[in-house]
Amino acid sequence: MSSALLLALLGVTFTLPGVQALLCQSLTQMSVYNVSDLPHQWIVAEQKECDRSWGCQDTLMIIENGPQVLVVISKGCTQDEDHKVRVTEHRKDPGLSVISYTHGCRQKDLCNDLSNSMLVWAPPLQTAPGSLRCPVCFSTDSCVGAGTEVCPQGSTHCYNGVLRLTGGDIFTKMYVQGCMAQPSCNLLNGTQDIGSIELRESCDLKDFLTCKRGLKAMSGSNLTHEPEYWDPEWIELCDAGQVCQETLLLIDTGTRSALLWSKGCGRAGVEESQATSIHAGPPGVFMASYTHFCSSNICNKAHSSSVLLKSLHHPAAPALGDLQCPSCVNISGSCSENSTNIKCPSGTTHCYDGHLHVKGGELTTKVGIQGCVAQPSTSLLSHTRNIGVFSVHEDEQDNNDSNSNRQLQSGAAPAASLAQIVGLGLALAFCCGGLCLSR
Repeated sequence: MSSALLLALLGVTFTLPGVQALLCQSLTQMSVYNVSDLPHQWIVAEQKECDRSWGCQDTLMIIENGPQVLVVISKGCTQDEDHKVRVTEHRKDPGLSVISYTHGCRQKDLCNDLSNSMLVWAPPLQTAPGSLRCPVCFSTDSCVGAGTEVCPQGSTHCYNGVLRLTGGDIFTKMYVQGCMAQPSCNLLNGTQDIGSIELRESCDLKDFLTCKRGLKAMSGSNLTHEPEYWDPEWIELCDAGQVCQETLLLIDTGTRSALLWSKGCGRAGVEESQATSIHAGPPGVFMASYTHFCSSNICNKAHSSSVLLKSLHHPAAPALGDLQCPSCVNISGSCSENSTNIKCPSGTTHCYDGHLHVKGGELTTKVGIQGCVAQPSTSLLSHTRNIGVFSVHEDEQDNNDSNSNRQLQSGAAPAASLAQIVGLGLALAFCCGGLCLSR
């Protein structure tokens, strides 16, 4: 037995040279200053222990914009390879200019020790004024109503764009207006990464929406009647062209209900829409959904499943037929062979036993479903492939040929009625209040 294996069996750990965890300075700042306030100096009070083999990084970006300067600082841990100090002029115009400093190191603790902007920025040379006037602004909200400034000589166009900055513990967007020497929407000269920060730029101010983000998957006994409340704390910055989305999928089989709920960014190019749809039933296994795509900040703000439930009609409990079927919905796998049996509503003729594969909106799961259905079709969803942000795929156990007359075996527990379990007036829901049948 090797000595390394023996030490491992004894619970003894050891660290190979060169892979000790580093301590790095930790700081995130994004502030706008007057030109007269620079050079800027900062004090780092926090330290961070990095994962083994990670290094330390310094990232500093400065955007000069007439009388204003945007300073972005990120210090912390990084998986990137070490590199010597790099100072890069991304744009050097008489109006807007962009310069950065990056450094990656592993040679010692706290090696990311940049403490001021003097290595990067020098006061601008005085430039004769030109004839153009432009709004000049930095804002995380909006530049609407920004004051104008006389542009320096050499400026020919007014820039009006939005930058998305993510990474290095930075998560924001910045609206920018200022003077430019060219008409293109290319403030960064094609730069998309500066050290730990990923940058994206657009001159469509509707881009980079801020959306609610989260995922909720739950099961219960009364989700078809009692609204579930949820308001995720997380937000997400979308890519250019993306919209906000929220998708709710409700599945009910009698004994249990399941709710799958996603909020976040939808794919680019999707048009604004809002719809409530019935995908399966009535009678028997019931599936309904609410989908919403919208193009303003935090517009995916439904905080209750009532946005779906209020459109569902709840008539009196249906008459019961002779068929009995297992009833189950399992949001994380298959239903068991010992699922609760129920008496099916009149109009159902078969027992369904299958899975719904759901993927999208940060969710990947296989939902087991058993229940009563009206037809022997192998698709509850009539071969629907997309519900909001979810891609759905269905497979069914091959048992329809033998289950049309399924009955409880002698000695089995009595079947509960569908109406008794969930008051399944819902199983007879129909198109109303904007509800769309998808059969």
